[in-house]
Amino acid sequence: MTAHDVEFIEIYTCDQERTTDYFVSSFGFREMARCSTGGLDSTLLRQGGLQLVVSSGAAAAGFLAEHGDGVVDIAFACEDAKASWRGALAAEARDLTVDGAPFPAVSGFGAVRHTLVERPAGLAAGLPAGRPWALTPGSGAGRSGVPRLRRLDHVAVCLAAGRLHNAVRFYVDGLGFENHHSEYVTVGEQAMDSIVVRSRSGGITFTMVEPDPAKEPGQIDGFLDRNGGPGVQHLAFLVDEIVPAVLEFEAAGVEFLRTPGAYYDALPGRIGDLVEEVADLRRTNVLADRDVWGHLLQLCTRSPFERRTLFFELIQRHGAQGFGSSNIRALYEAVERAGVVAEAN
Repeated sequence: MTAHDVEFIEIYTCDQERTTDYFVSSFGFREMARCSTGGLDSTLLRQGGLQLVVSSGAAAAGFLAEHGDGVVDIAFACEDAKASWRGALAAEARDLTVDGAPFPAVSGFGAVRHTLVERPAGLAAGLPAGRPWALTPGSGAGRSGVPRLRRLDHVAVCLAAGRLHNAVRFYVDGLGFENHHSEYVTVGEQAMDSIVVRSRSGGITFTMVEPDPAKEPGQIDGFLDRNGGPGVQHLAFLVDEIVPAVLEFEAAGVEFLRTPGAYYDALPGRIGDLVEEVADLRRTNVLADRDVWGHLLQLCTRSPFERRTLFFELIQRHGAQGFGSSNIRALYEAVERAGVVAEAN
């Protein structure tokens, strides 16, 4: 019943062409194929092992009205899809399998489902099955010069208060994930609980968070309001070199969050071996952290969507296996500031 990798992620959007162009022109994805079926127009995008399906149409209208642009399906590759399906149902998932579909599907969190694709570990993902894909002529390169996104590092999930531990139990008991670690984070009068779950293969990682209802409402509560409930807050992409990646992505139109200068003033004392890099990090607003295995660098984008639901993160790892525990506050505050600016405009 073990899921071992992300097969594809499907995003419903109000403007398919604009969203597709954002990923292709700004992030360097390649358009591979298109299809129209069941009230959906879909575009398949690929970069390395990452596959995104960008969809819009009548079948997406209800989701978009309630939740705005966002992730609707995180499909898992499984050694035995039927066994994974049975395990998920035993852990109280709802069966969302469509009649005639090649693979089963189950409920995840909020309105997000998981299609369970049978694919042995080690084999590359193919076109999502069950749709009449037409390959895009000359489906070659995205924009030249854009650094390659190596893989999906993690998925950040926002849950309603009191739902975190039930959600973790579902992924552990139903799909064979492991409880990696947990952390309680306070930011002024706000606070959140977080638990990281990961597939045994290491190919799937979810960072799951819920707000502390005993504290003041914050940006997690804001996301839940804008998103109409639980959902994917951001997708984090692993890169080899984050500073040149940020510069090139910015030149291509991606907007990143800003970090206060005081953060970099304190950085040499906190992470001494990055002293020579502080100027580059300050210039690009990149955050730095370390754990017992090494250090990591990370930066989040502004959401490109009207309701400020889904956004994206770049992360570079130098041995680090964590998620920037000391940076969670800085990231939290940066998202909070971005929300204040957006509301003022």
